[in-house]
Amino acid sequence: MTSWDPDLYRAFGDHRARPFLDLVGRIGSPDPALPRIVDAGCGPGHLTGLLARRWPDATIEAFDSSPDMVAAAREAGVVAARVDVRDWTPPPDTGVLVTNAVLHWVPEHHEVLRRWTASLAPGAWLALQVPGNFDAPSHVLAREVAARPRWRGRVRLRDAEAVLDPRGYADLLTAAGAEVDAWETTYLQRLAGDDPVLRWISGTTLRPVRDALDDDAHQAFLDELAPRLRAAYPPSADGTTWFPFRRIFAVARKR
Repeated sequence: MTSWDPDLYRAFGDHRARPFLDLVGRIGSPDPALPRIVDAGCGPGHLTGLLARRWPDATIEAFDSSPDMVAAAREAGVVAARVDVRDWTPPPDTGVLVTNAVLHWVPEHHEVLRRWTASLAPGAWLALQVPGNFDAPSHVLAREVAARPRWRGRVRLRDAEAVLDPRGYADLLTAAGAEVDAWETTYLQRLAGDDPVLRWISGTTLRPVRDALDDDAHQAFLDELAPRLRAAYPPSADGTTWFPFRRIFAVARKR
């Protein structure tokens, strides 16, 4: 299990919220007979409240597999359970199931999506968002460092095959019995501070590195990666850094 640092994840909260808002904005009104709204992989719970705001009369269910994230969500006032998405099945009264920036961590998530869609009642909505930047310099350079002799066999990072493209998710969910809207968006994020791209991916992509190495080795890995990232993402004239952030979305309604 990958460990998580809720504070580090929330450091870019506004940037990470944009895809969630775009995703939820494409969900239609659920059937009143299906009053449950689920945040599958809620993280620190900082976005779950947006679901409660949009559907104030619904029953909100939130869960995550990380004990640290669940604890942070509960501290934020979210009723969250510790559950792995691979072990969870939507209750029959689920009207909206949202899974945001979660499924790329689950190699078998294609089968999870088929099972979830099969379990949903007709008219229920399933909305997913995953990163589509595994072939971006930030991720390619991290994998190149991980493949160097010092780290080979000690660190393993996900490659571009971790997710499908929009057409892939559209085909999968259509075959599972849903009407699908799928798309991708590249956000141009403006990051500030020292080594901002390194800090950004340290909260997500590099968590397996943090888990695999002791403190000294982890810092040595970051020291190798940092100058490569600075060269790939040079600062603008004002000192900030532009970071392209590609995301893949699908919103499906069970037929």
